[in-house]
Amino acid sequence: MRAELAHIKAVLFDLDGTLLDTYQLILDSMRYTIETELGLDCSDEQLMAKVGQPLAIQFTDFTSDPVLIDELLKVYRAYNEARHDAVVRAFDGVSEMLAALKDVGLSLGVVTSKRHELAQRGLDIAGLASYMSFLVGPDDWPEFKPNPGSVLYGCRLAGCDPSECVYVGDSPFDIQAGNSAGCVTIAALWGMFSKAVLCEQTPSYTCSRPTDILSLLV
Repeated sequence: MRAELAHIKAVLFDLDGTLLDTYQLILDSMRYTIETELGLDCSDEQLMAKVGQPLAIQFTDFTSDPVLIDELLKVYRAYNEARHDAVVRAFDGVSEMLAALKDVGLSLGVVTSKRHELAQRGLDIAGLASYMSFLVGPDDWPEFKPNPGSVLYGCRLAGCDPSECVYVGDSPFDIQAGNSAGCVTIAALWGMFSKAVLCEQTPSYTCSRPTDILSLLV
């Protein structure tokens, strides 16, 4: 382990775009929902701008009507969950990376904006659940990224001070939350946001592939 990270005891991960390759599923689900319910023709960038935050927050880019947001949530979830199990998969190298981190005694967990039940299902399908000691979704903690509360709760579940934890994520909201929590942050450049967008949030490190994390922590 690199000397500057020798104090690290736990690694927390975002889920979608970090461990699981769900970009196309999320994009298709957003497009279907916004086109069907609002009749809007939006760019990919508009539809994916707030991925990494809870779904209800993402929909505030398109309407401020809480009743309509509830309907959008229902439509999105029905579309997404009907397709989820057939397409969800781990990024190449993720299983290898998690196994190596666990082998050196690091505690691993997930802090995500995806509801707990569906997040757990994704981990199970992708064969990643056995590596994780805990999972925090937005229904487990009331504060959502970019606020640090859910990450701090994850650190507590890991039994570690935030300074002893790494948070890995692919969205600017992940890096903001991890930095605010006092964690070491790693920007996952293989995910849904560009390197330029992520580096604006000053992550501690950037990694181009999941296995690159091993050069920092193993």
